[in-house]
Amino acid sequence: QVQLVESGGGLVQAGGSLRLSCAASGRTFGRYAMGWFRQAPGKKREFVAAITWGGGSTDYADSVKGRFTISRDNAKNTVDLQMNSLKPEDTGVYYCAADARYYRTSASEIQYDYWGQGTQVTVAS
Repeated sequence: QVQLVESGGGLVQAGGSLRLSCAASGRTFGRYAMGWFRQAPGKKREFVAAITWGGGSTDYADSVKGRFTISRDNAKNTVDLQMNSLKPEDTGVYYCAADARYYRTSASEIQYDYWGQGTQVTVAS
């Protein structure tokens, strides 16, 4: 069992940066691949980024490539999402999620076993 709590959201001007963090409970954090998803008002939840258990492989949505960076620290049970050059279309609730298939990344939310409650990111134009 893994419990996830996101933090770091807020209001930022377009072009600014935010760093989201997801803290996980449970001794087996290192056995999970981790992902970030987001949901804008009136839209379906979408994939943002994912990272394998050891951090050796990452994947990004095309819309965030070159601007966002996912990383993890298994000693601290955290996974972060550094977001730079933010755009108004990045606005939404950001969720972290854990996938027991620790050796691969997935952009499909149905592959993830545990979810956090989300943190709001608002990018003003």
